Amino acid sequence: MIKLSVVIITFNEEKKIARCHDSVKEVADDIVVVDSFSKDKTKEICLAKGVRFVEHAFEGHIQQKNWAITQAQFPHVLSLDADEALDERLRKSILQIKQNFNKDGYYMNRLTNYCGHWVKHCGWYPDKKLRLWDSRKGEWRGINPHDKYEMFAGDGTTGYLEGDILHYSFDTIDSHIKQIEYFTDISAKALFQKGKKPNFIKLYLSPTAKFIESFILKSGFLDGKYGFRICKNSAWATKLKYQKLKKLWQN
Repeated sequence: MIKLSVVIITFNEEKKIARCHDSVKEVADDIVVVDSFSKDKTKEICLAKGVRFVEHAFEGHIQQKNWAITQAQFPHVLSLDADEALDERLRKSILQIKQNFNKDGYYMNRLTNYCGHWVKHCGWYPDKKLRLWDSRKGEWRGINPHDKYEMFAGDGTTGYLEGDILHYSFDTIDSHIKQIEYFTDISAKALFQKGKKPNFIKLYLSPTAKFIESFILKSGFLDGKYGFRICKNSAWATKLKYQKLKKLWQN
């Protein structure tokens, strides 16, 4: 049986970290929380739970998650955000796979709770995530703030686990709006640093295309009023990202 480290990054997660911890304690042989100097009771709660708690300055989502892996006691790692938790079926799947870890990494679905509503459409489910892996075989990549774990070329044998990561995303629509403002700042700067420029299609057609894709093609309408709001916000986020990128080039 392999030994498994669970790695969680946090910042001001006093409302959610206990639920995350409690959902993984059955499968974990090691739990480490890497915190970017929270101002709330995150540290106090984690220490009370008996996890290893490490503080590290935040330099970006991808950078923080790659550094956090170095703090794991074991090479086999399950990575979660503080607002996520394992459902019972996924816990059982992980316990079984620990007996015979015959792939380099394992995908699992993520089911998001938005303002108390479980979102089954909008392109939000099944939201496949590669979160359980041999950390010697891959790394976090992507464009901040949208990180994703990828296996190294030639090493990437992957499997799939039954069950869901439960993602407790936004309690209010206002909190979603605030995150969009924050994330589009990061996204625009990352695109600017890569030399990407906005054009007519990106600025004016992409937001509409995003709404049509998520609300109609991916059946967002089946999630009712919250589905409409999610799709509308996603379209607005696309527009805002390229507007901010345009301003960066103008300046």
